[in-house]
Amino acid sequence: MSQSRMAARAIVIKSESELACMRQAGSLLAEVLQLLVQEVRPGLTTAHMDALADRELKRRGAIPSFKGYRGFPASLCVSINDEVVHGIPGDRVMAEGDIVALDVGAIYQGYQADAAVTVPVGKVSPQAQRLIEATRGALEAGIATARAGGRLGDISAAIQGHAESRGFSVVREYVGHGIGKEMHEEPAVPNFGLPGRGPLLKAGMALALEPMVNAGGWRTRLAEDGWTVLTADGSLSAHFEHTIAILDGGAQVMTAPPGD
Repeated sequence: MSQSRMAARAIVIKSESELACMRQAGSLLAEVLQLLVQEVRPGLTTAHMDALADRELKRRGAIPSFKGYRGFPASLCVSINDEVVHGIPGDRVMAEGDIVALDVGAIYQGYQADAAVTVPVGKVSPQAQRLIEATRGALEAGIATARAGGRLGDISAAIQGHAESRGFSVVREYVGHGIGKEMHEEPAVPNFGLPGRGPLLKAGMALALEPMVNAGGWRTRLAEDGWTVLTADGSLSAHFEHTIAILDGGAQVMTAPPGD
């Protein structure tokens, strides 16, 4: 999410019932995302993936949170190779060797969840596989650092440090965000920064952490469709995201895949 589009309000989970609603939203979203990952293969269009996401979200009683959001035309963002985020599904066919980021959101009983994963289409290059693994690891590093009493910069620094130590760069124009009854809430969660800086992390905060990591430089450009974000230098990009709640004992991942 661009920092300039961030909403001005934020939610702090204050009750077990609110936490349960967010868990439900996250759980069903994780199920749908797992189905999408299993569906990825050469020869399928990105529109096919969007139709599957839309159908499966609605079948579980959820509202696709992306569809119609600020005019976005689909329920799923599908970003391929040098596309960073917000790729619009359509006639494009996934091909052997591509890497595909699937980003999806759900509203359930008034609460939101947001998650993303990048997957290989068949066999990919060693660099692409390293990029996927580094981006997943950056998300895990951010989650491990999210704890009450810390600072937002601790999360940002952990994500940045993990990605850059693997030889990659983190996108700076687009960031993670607070989440709750709205998809994008304060605070913005940059994927770069210094530890010990930024807002205090408090129990009850709900955040969507989403490292976007490029194989080349961190700069991006916007496609003519007004949505799709691409790497400025044409390098590969990967994207992972989880919705988490900061509790007294650490971070709870609301969008963990079934069985995790």
